[in-house]
Amino acid sequence: MLMKTNLSVVFLGFVYLALLTQPVLAGAIYIWVDKNGVTHYSQQPPTQEQQAQQLNSNDLEPSKIGYIAPVKKEAPPEMSESEKSAALIKEKDAKQAEAICENAKHNLDVLTTHTKLTRQEDGNKEPVAMTEEERQAAITENQQRIKLFCNKK
Repeated sequence: MLMKTNLSVVFLGFVYLALLTQPVLAGAIYIWVDKNGVTHYSQQPPTQEQQAQQLNSNDLEPSKIGYIAPVKKEAPPEMSESEKSAALIKEKDAKQAEAICENAKHNLDVLTTHTKLTRQEDGNKEPVAMTEEERQAAITENQQRIKLFCNKK
């Protein structure tokens, strides 16, 4: 019986304590700017001279922490050697850049239209059949040339 009474007293003590702390948690927050231009936040109201804005702490919602990752500022990508040389050719000799562009477009058209292709080796005049890997590599190379030398419209 004594133990039951002690438990109920302890329970009532916790309830009473919880009720007392509610007004403390729901206090007002005062915001004001002093004569030096410094913004102050306090639970105590300022002196009569300052005009204060009163906020209820229950109305304030804490900001979420850890949900949004900071955005990294990315540096502009550096130009590769081929992009630098293409830009130099475009700047110095526009006709040469246009010729490279037209040649790459023609080659890409031939490479994508036909599958059985032959090419000539440098020292040999006889045609050699292109493998599929060589054809795909040539397609990629010509697409890169088009990207570098053809003007975007």
